[in-house]
Amino acid sequence: MVIIELDGKRWYKTGDKGHLDEDAFLTIVDRYSWFAKIGGEIINLGAVESAIVQVMLEGIEVLATSLPDSRKGEQVVMLFAGETEEPVVKQAIKDAKLNPLMIPSRLVSVAAIPKLGSGKSDFRQAKLLAGEAV
Repeated sequence: MVIIELDGKRWYKTGDKGHLDEDAFLTIVDRYSWFAKIGGEIINLGAVESAIVQVMLEGIEVLATSLPDSRKGEQVVMLFAGETEEPVVKQAIKDAKLNPLMIPSRLVSVAAIPKLGSGKSDFRQAKLLAGEAV
């Protein structure tokens, strides 16, 4: 069912996670289905991004995605765009003090993080870019 009723309001179920502010504006903050399964553990890719963004320089964008991994099921791949080099991103990941399962296995520099017409990250295109970089 894609239409649900919650607190007397009808909602279209998109898989996005968000909250309503006091003016009834909806802010999308994450996706419920944006996960990787690594060695049997579920890793929230939004949490990986958030931790890294907190320690990154201004003007650098990141997007976490996952690719198949023959040993662990999946691996986290981090796309990054902006005026920076891979060693700076690696240092930010180190500074974020992530759980070892959340540390990206691979970093991919891209000209721009892929976006949909709505301005949201394009996860399908991100996965394609990550796969091409293998």
